[in-house]
Amino acid sequence: MPLDRRTFLGTSAATGAGVALAGTTATPAAATGHTRPPKRYSFTVMGTTDLHGNVFNWDYFTDKEFDDKTHNDVGLAKISTLVNKIREEKGRRNTLLIDAGDTIQGTQLSYYYAKVDPITARRGPVHPMAQAMNAIGYDAAALGNHEFNYGIPVLRKFEEQCDFPLLGANALDAKTLRPAFPPYSIHRLCTPHGRDVKVAVLGLTNPGIAIWDKANVQGKMVFPGLEEQATKWVPKLRSMGADVVIVSAHSGSSGTSSYGDQLPYIENAAGLVAEQVPGIDAILVGHAHTEIAEYFVANKETGQKVVLSEPLKWGQRLTLFDFDLVWEKGCWTVEKVGAQVLNSNTADEDPKITCLLGDEHKKVVAYVNQVIGTSTAGMTTADAPWKDEPIIDLINHVQAETVKGALAGGQYAALPVLSQASCFSRTAAIPAGQVTIRDAAGLYVFENTLEARLLTGAQIKDYLEFSARYFVQTPAGAPVDTAKLTNADNTPDYNYDALSGVTYEIDIAKPAGSRIAKLSFDGKPIDPAAQFVLAVNNYRASGGGNFPHVARSQQLWANSEEIRNTIINWVKAKGTVDPAQFATVGWKLTREGTPVF
Repeated sequence: MPLDRRTFLGTSAATGAGVALAGTTATPAAATGHTRPPKRYSFTVMGTTDLHGNVFNWDYFTDKEFDDKTHNDVGLAKISTLVNKIREEKGRRNTLLIDAGDTIQGTQLSYYYAKVDPITARRGPVHPMAQAMNAIGYDAAALGNHEFNYGIPVLRKFEEQCDFPLLGANALDAKTLRPAFPPYSIHRLCTPHGRDVKVAVLGLTNPGIAIWDKANVQGKMVFPGLEEQATKWVPKLRSMGADVVIVSAHSGSSGTSSYGDQLPYIENAAGLVAEQVPGIDAILVGHAHTEIAEYFVANKETGQKVVLSEPLKWGQRLTLFDFDLVWEKGCWTVEKVGAQVLNSNTADEDPKITCLLGDEHKKVVAYVNQVIGTSTAGMTTADAPWKDEPIIDLINHVQAETVKGALAGGQYAALPVLSQASCFSRTAAIPAGQVTIRDAAGLYVFENTLEARLLTGAQIKDYLEFSARYFVQTPAGAPVDTAKLTNADNTPDYNYDALSGVTYEIDIAKPAGSRIAKLSFDGKPIDPAAQFVLAVNNYRASGGGNFPHVARSQQLWANSEEIRNTIINWVKAKGTVDPAQFATVGWKLTREGTPVF
């Protein structure tokens, strides 16, 4: 595929406020015996990542200003204020602003303009994230895996609407194996010393896209490993005269993968890229939703220290890479580089951004507050990570009912249908009384779709054992602190699945791998050879979380409708949500047979 006009983007900055030279004497150096001080130049690269559709400091699922237990703030409006401050301090021409991906998915604001009033429609709107990032003045952004959630046409339209390139050196056209997006951009910073500094930004995205968004990319794009593509492109950028090479990588730094051996590539490979590929000065890290202010990795070949930084998700932090360069041997050399993060909760929202998108914000707030039904009782996810709660049963009930309907009259109609669901948010709730779109959508914050997979009883047990790793081993008789009970080995909430349709106990006194007890179906111990249909989201079915068996199991049915919308439409159709019709206690935590709760 031919590269578009942005492939070799060169953004030229006019000469700005320079760095003062040391030594102001007018006496010729030769007359005094002193050598001329070296030429120096400093600049700053600012970075964000995993913005996930956040423009305003607003939680559309709670319909109020965003807040969490550490009082973080979110959104590009806050980031804009921080960016303006840095540009004022450093000089606009001595800064760049980049992003490491996952931009157009995650809030109801971004969902609305992908699905309800889509940007792909004839005379459709401009995506709020494109409007905000253009107004702030981004120079480049890497592709994230969630950029592909709504399909390639939405992504291409978003790309068209951006005034900056979307970079993806390892997003290749499946037929030609040529880059489907610009691999890099080059930016010129003018110095007071005659020669510009050429800064190259190489964009790398996540190879897991091939699994997580298989339905959208199969046969169209392929995603080789980050190290492989960085090895190819970094030397090219240096040969083109790049004085500084920065990688914007939608890939964490831990060297781990959540999809096991299904692809021969590492999901969180940013640290490996720094270690294995010479010639990189800094890496803006994304994808992992963790905060890394400054982390140095030594390159194995050169010994050069590469600085990594990952700002916290949703616009909660802004990374600053501060570069000090010196002119020596006829070229600019990085003498020093460091990183830090700024907290967006120290900044007010930029009125330029909030005014620009005020109408879009109001439209989405009105949309999510539409009443779609009523509930006979309140339900919450507050205890759902360690108890079988009705609100998770609701998700499983809707999924199982949907799959049963889809398989009705077919070859697998007689098989029992089980269902998996996770607690995606510990603050989700269905109130007693009126239920709105935001209430129902808050149960399922991801754009996952539903599938039906064929598994055996033995495979179901393996699946549950893997899921039960989530709990910290706690001996019988020891106190149980729910604040420390879950997320063992950093397992996120979304990688703990509760299954409906079977009953079982999880003995948290035992080590992971031997915790599932009394696994039963229809009141009898489960038959290891029996066949079951598992209603499962596409992320899990395609290998997300690396759960056993499911990714290689037979697919019986798949749907393109988001599970979130399936829940919303189910509530609309029923009119009334009554937990008495679907809530059961199918699983519980125990220690040596004694219930924990």
